[in-house]
Amino acid sequence: MVHHARPTRLPIRTALWLAPVALMLVAPLPSFAQARDPVYAAARSAGQVGEKVDGYLGFVTPPAPDLRKTIEDINIKRRAVYADKAKGAGATIEEYALTSGCLLISHTTPGERYQAPDGSWQTRGAGMPIRDPRCP
Repeated sequence: MVHHARPTRLPIRTALWLAPVALMLVAPLPSFAQARDPVYAAARSAGQVGEKVDGYLGFVTPPAPDLRKTIEDINIKRRAVYADKAKGAGATIEEYALTSGCLLISHTTPGERYQAPDGSWQTRGAGMPIRDPRCP
């Protein structure tokens, strides 16, 4: 007898807003990419920072002070966007940020770093990244 792993199910409340939230997130993604500060762009290319499961950027390696300030500023801006969008979607900031993290991780390109659901830092290969089971 073959046993298959049962898929993780989302709570009804989460499932009801994930699809519209995922669609709304597509619009802010390019603005995050276009607003790349040169310090951030260089650090991302070098694998020093990456996308985290929670929707924010994280440090793969200990950052220099200018990089820390740049990433903290980006994360503050992301939180403001998440707060605004979550309010309109009837979701919490954390729920909205998680959905955003799922999409941002899926939009990484080969060679970029991202956080796997277990918290480890991974380098994106040619295939899809490892995503949190709660991702839409």
